[in-house]
This record gives sequence, structure tokens and C-alpha cells, in this order.
Amino acid sequence: MNTWQEGQLQALQSIDSEQQLFQALITLAQELGFDHCAYGLRMPLPLTNPKTVMFNNYPTAWQTHYQTKNYLTVDPTVQHAMRSTLPVLWTDELFSPTLDLWEEARSFGLCHGWAQSIRDFNGTVGMLTLARSHESITKTELETKLLKMAWLTQATHLSMSQCLTPKLMPEVKVLLSNREIAVLRWTADGKTSSEISCILNISERTVNFHINNAIVKLNASNKTSAAIKAALLGFL
Repeated sequence: MNTWQEGQLQALQSIDSEQQLFQALITLAQELGFDHCAYGLRMPLPLTNPKTVMFNNYPTAWQTHYQTKNYLTVDPTVQHAMRSTLPVLWTDELFSPTLDLWEEARSFGLCHGWAQSIRDFNGTVGMLTLARSHESITKTELETKLLKMAWLTQATHLSMSQCLTPKLMPEVKVLLSNREIAVLRWTADGKTSSEISCILNISERTVNFHINNAIVKLNASNKTSAAIKAALLGFL
């Protein structure tokens, strides 16, 4: 690890507040030649409306406009992040499905940008965006800075997710027993309690005991919800 990466990693890991982390991120982004940066974290739960948090130093008026227009649901950089962890540049082609968003962003000085996402084993997705008003991001600049930018994505996500995930998704700290995991795994495969009892050679009452324990631990409403949560969190 080179001196720049080692020094910045130590600095980020020494911070335990998400707001302070973001302030440190702004400084690092500026050192790389970007006026603006943004970081977003999306939980896998609940499925119908995943919890999402966002930090950015974009112009306040643009932040308000972005929220009012509900652009998060159509932002092509966000959609790309949910499909791929490859970095992406802001281009006319990328924003072609959402020309209003693209034109309005540029009117607020957000003209050139780069974004990359990262996904955890538990299903959380983070995305770092670096942006500026002037000077396009050239191929030469990318070749020079790409490793630092990719590293910054990982380091930021590591620090931010450590701060935020336990608050937004406390289920991630749950400890399931081996037997609870086994019955939930078979439940997720569609097996009934009776079938699981035969497979594991235990009584049906014992199967239900372990399922109920898992439901309570995962704060689930029923065994289906518990199995889905456990799968999304990487327990199965």
C-alpha cells in the first residue's frame, strides 16, 4: 500500500461519525481535483422501500430540487450502481433517458462526474460520486487517478457502512444458531416444518421452536419473512 492510501485509510478509520467521515471525504475529493462529492448507502431491507441515506456537498438548491423531483428513482448513475460495480462517467449517453435531470444538474454547475458502487455480502450497496463544474474528466486523468478513486470508493464504503449499517439495519448484528440457519435454509427452499423434521431427523415441534426463535431474533412477522431476511443478510 502506498503512502497516500495508507495515510488516508488510517485517517478514515479513526473517525466514528458519519458526518465527520463525509467532511474528510470532501477534503480527499478536492485533493483529487473534484469540487463535489456524494456518497449514498442503500440497505437491502425492507424490500418494498429499502432504507437509503445520502451525503453530498452539492449546491443546496440542487439538493432540494433533486428531492422534490424524486430524481433518485430515475437517476441513471443510481440505476447503474444497482446493476454493476464498474465505474461510470457522466455522459450525454448515460443521461439520455433523463434529459431533464441532466440539463438541470448542469445548470447547477454539476457538469462532469464519475461514480462507482460497491456491494457488501449482506446486500448493502454504497456509491461514491466525484464531480466538478469545469474541465472534463479526460482519459489521461482517469489513467492517473483511477486506482486512487477506486480505492477511495472502497475505503469510504468500509468506514460509512461500519457507522451506519447497525443503525439502519440492526438485524445485521443478529447471531443465529447453526440449527436456526438450517431450518431457515430449508424453509427458504419451500419445505414445510414436517418435511424439515424428516430431513434433519428432529421433531416437527423442534423445527417450529427454531423457526420461532429466528423470527424473534430477526424481528420478522412470519417464517417466510425470516427466511427472506436471513438470505438477504447473508446468513444462509
